[in-house]
Amino acid sequence: MARKKKTKRKIKYKTVFIFVLVIYFLAFLVYDVVNLKIKNIYIYDNEFFTDQEIIELAGIEDYPSTFQKNSLNIKKTLEKSTYIKEVKVVKKWLTEVNIYVTENKPLFYYEYDKKTVLSDGTKVDKIFVVPSVINYVPDEKYERLLDKMNDIPSDIQKRISEIKYDPNDVDKNRFLLSMSDGNYVYVTLNKFSTINDYLEMIKNFENKKGILYLDSGEYFEVLN
Repeated sequence: MARKKKTKRKIKYKTVFIFVLVIYFLAFLVYDVVNLKIKNIYIYDNEFFTDQEIIELAGIEDYPSTFQKNSLNIKKTLEKSTYIKEVKVVKKWLTEVNIYVTENKPLFYYEYDKKTVLSDGTKVDKIFVVPSVINYVPDEKYERLLDKMNDIPSDIQKRISEIKYDPNDVDKNRFLLSMSDGNYVYVTLNKFSTINDYLEMIKNFENKKGILYLDSGEYFEVLN
């Protein structure tokens, strides 16, 4: 019986080397992508909170891995904050993060409770540069005041220093607003939105101080 001739197989070192090199390159690429860091962060629509404060609330102040802090993770983290109502996160080219926020903005400081009141009614200890409600406001009036303050533009809100509940025999819904420019405004809850036109109403009295009556008619009484 004839013996089969044994053949030696040569190891193709070049092929093995190329294979190992490809695996190494792929592994390095995967590692590099997984650890790709956030490079640019842009914050939009914030007003009361700085970009840095939003970034810290989101937990991305150290510019972590873009996969570790994906869009959904950032959104959920921010929406846990008392000061944030809603968030939209858009990533571009993996490393650019765009955050659009709807703030639960501070409306006023309520002296009666020694708390800052946010737009959803939440009360917090932190102090902000907002108007101060200096006396007690009955519950039903308080809730309506909260709604009205939510509708005031920020540029007008910033001009109000103090708010005093100041009812009279004619109207139990009357408030007195002390303005940062030295003027005073009487306004009722039913006509509260008229304060939005404050700047237009007083532009003819820029060099005078007085009381703007918006509770009964619209006229300006100059004070000596």
